[in-house]
Amino acid sequence: MENSHKYFKRDISWLSFNYRVLLEAEDETLPIYERIKFLSIYSSNLEEFYEIRVAEHRGVIMKKNFTEESGAEAEETLAEITEEVNRQQREYYRIFSKVLQELNRQDIYLYQDSRPEPFHEEFVHNFFNEEVFPFLSPVMIQAGDIRTFIRDRRLYLVIRMMKKSKRMAEPDYVPEYYYALMKIPYAKVPRFIELPTHEGKHYIMFIDDIIRANLSSIFPGYVVESCYSIKISRDADIYLDDEKGGNIVENIRKKVKKRKIGALSRFMYDSNMPDDFLAFVCNAFGITTDDLVLGGRYNNLQDLAKLPNPKGKELEQQIPSPMRVPFLDETGSVFRAVKKRDILLHFPYQSFDYLIRFLMEAAFDPKVDEIKITQYRVAENSAVINTLIAAAQNGKKVTVFVELKARFDEENNLATAEMMKASGINIIYSIPKLKVHAKVALVLRRDKEDKKLTSYAYISTGNFNEKTATLYADSGLFTCNPIIVNDLHNLFRTLRGKENPVFHRLLVARFNLIPELNRLIDHEMKLARKGKKGRIILKMNALQDPTMIDRLYEASQAGVEIDLIVRGICCLIPGQKYSRNIRVTRIVDTFLEHARIWYFGNGGNPKLFLGSPDWMRRNLYRRIEAVTPILDPDAKQELIDMLSIQLSDKRKACFVDENLHNCWKSVHPLKEKVRSQYTFYEYLKERIE
Repeated sequence: MENSHKYFKRDISWLSFNYRVLLEAEDETLPIYERIKFLSIYSSNLEEFYEIRVAEHRGVIMKKNFTEESGAEAEETLAEITEEVNRQQREYYRIFSKVLQELNRQDIYLYQDSRPEPFHEEFVHNFFNEEVFPFLSPVMIQAGDIRTFIRDRRLYLVIRMMKKSKRMAEPDYVPEYYYALMKIPYAKVPRFIELPTHEGKHYIMFIDDIIRANLSSIFPGYVVESCYSIKISRDADIYLDDEKGGNIVENIRKKVKKRKIGALSRFMYDSNMPDDFLAFVCNAFGITTDDLVLGGRYNNLQDLAKLPNPKGKELEQQIPSPMRVPFLDETGSVFRAVKKRDILLHFPYQSFDYLIRFLMEAAFDPKVDEIKITQYRVAENSAVINTLIAAAQNGKKVTVFVELKARFDEENNLATAEMMKASGINIIYSIPKLKVHAKVALVLRRDKEDKKLTSYAYISTGNFNEKTATLYADSGLFTCNPIIVNDLHNLFRTLRGKENPVFHRLLVARFNLIPELNRLIDHEMKLARKGKKGRIILKMNALQDPTMIDRLYEASQAGVEIDLIVRGICCLIPGQKYSRNIRVTRIVDTFLEHARIWYFGNGGNPKLFLGSPDWMRRNLYRRIEAVTPILDPDAKQELIDMLSIQLSDKRKACFVDENLHNCWKSVHPLKEKVRSQYTFYEYLKERIE
C-alpha cells in the first residue's frame, strides 16, 4: 500500500535550519562579534553542504552514485536547492551590510573598496610588496583544452585586462581582452589585515582588496579592466561507508587524498561579474549553468570568524564559565561519587574536567584492570588521549575503538590512533559498512584475586573532545549500575566481532533500539486511546527516517501530544491532519544544541533516555549507537526540567511550520526573558547553591 504521508525533503529542511543560523546575525541585541560569528557559521555550513549533499545529488545524475534517488529526482532537488540558496545569499549580503554598519558605529571600519584612504595608501602599498607579492602566482587563462586546476575551499581572483597600447585612445579602438587567474595566498597571509588607526578609528582590510589595489604592479604591461572573486566546492564525500574489506587504513589514506580532486559541486562568483566575463570563465573551466551559485565581492566568508577585534571582549558574547559540581568536588573521587548515585553532567554548562578526572582516576587506580572507550571526533593535543596513553603506560589494558570514517576527521583520527597504538593501546578500527557513533566509556575494576569490584560506565550525547565540549550543548551520565555496565561490556565485545549480543537496559542501534522505541510509542498510543494522557518529547539534532516519522504520525492521530525539539533536519511535516498534535521547535543560540534526550510520559511515571543517535536512517540502521535509560530520580527530573525550559523558550526558539518557515514563538522575541541555554545554566547554578 502506498504511503499517503508526506515528508519534507532532507536537504530543503537543512537549508531552513541554516537560514535560522543566518537570522542570528540579524539579532541586534547580540554583541556585534557574536553576530559576525553566525555569518561565519552559516558560510561554513553551506560549504560542507555543497561538498557532501549537493555532490551526492550530482553523482546520482552522473550515475556515479547508486542510491534510492532517481536522476530526475536529483535534478528536481538541485533546482530547489539552487533557488533557495540564491535567495539566502541575497539575504546574507543584506544582513552583512547591516553588520558592517554596526561595526562602523563601533568605530571599526572594514574596507569595502580596494582604494585605501590617503592615510593608508603607503601602508597598503608596502604591506603588499613585502608580505603578499612574493607569494602570488598569476596564471593566464587560455581558452582551449588546457585548463588550470582550481582547488576547492580556496579563494581566487579572475582578472580581465588589455595590453597597453597607444591605440587605446583612438575612438574606434576595440579592446582585446586577456584573462588571468590568481589564487589568494591564504596560508601565507591572514584574510584580514589591521591597518593603522586614524583619529581613533580602527580599519581592517580584506587581503583580497589589498591585492586588488596593487593589480597594476602585478600586470605592468596591461591595463586592468575589472577583477572579481570566484571559488569552487568539490565533492568531498569519499564514500567510506561502502568499504569492501582489505586494509581499511590504507584504503582511507588513498580516498582522503582523492577528496582534493573531487567533482565540481558549486561555482560561486561575484554577482556583479558581467555576463560575457562569466561566460568566458565558465567556458575556460568547463563550468555549467547548473554549477553556478550567486556570491558577492567577498567569498569564503566563513573566514569572518577570524575578523580582528580591536576593542576586545566588550564586543563579544560573554559566555558563562563552566561551573563546578560540589558533590563531585567534596567527594574527591569520581568513582566514590558515582558509587553513591548516578551523576548527570551537562556541557558546556558544567566542567568537562570531571570526565578527564574520571579517566585519570582509572589510569592510576591499582584496582582498575581495563579501560574501554569509543572515539569519533578527537581533539588535537587531547587530554583524553594523553590520559589513555598514561593508563597504558601504567600497565592498564586500554582498548579504544576509533571510527576512521568520521567525515573530515579521517586523517586526524588515523594519526591519533597510530600514536595510541605505538603507546601500547589496543586499537579497534572501523567496521566495514558501519559507523560507530556511540559515545561510551567503561572502566572495569578487579582486585588482586581477580574478583570484580564496582565498575563504571559513561554514556554521552557528545564526543570525548575537550574543544567541542565548550561549544556543543551535550549531556552525559556516569553510572555503576551493574546491568548497564554489563550491557556496555557486551557492546565492546560486539565491536570486536561478537554476534547476537543481548542488551537488558542499554538501547543499541541495529539490535534492540527500534523495537524498544516502537514499544514505547505503542504504550503512549494505548494510553491516549483509553482517554489518558499520551505524551512524547523528543530532543535531537535530526529527524529523517520515514518509518519513525510514520510512527509519530500514528501517535498524533491516536491523540498523543508530541513536542519535537529538533535543531537541524526535520522531515516530519507539522500542521497537517495526520500531525495535528505535533509541534516542532528549533533552538539556535550561543552553543550548538547537540544532546539527544527522549521523554515518554508513561502515564505519569515518565521514562527518559539519553544517547548518541538522531532519528535518521543512517543512525538507526547503519551505525552502532548507544542510549541509556535515566533511572536516578534526581537525574530524571533534571532532564525533565531541561526539556520544559527549552519548550518555554520564546527568545531563541521558533516553531518550524508546514512551509519550513522559522516562526518566532513570540510577536516580540527579543523582549522575551526565557533564553533556554542561559536559563538552564541559571537553573543548574541554583541546584548547587
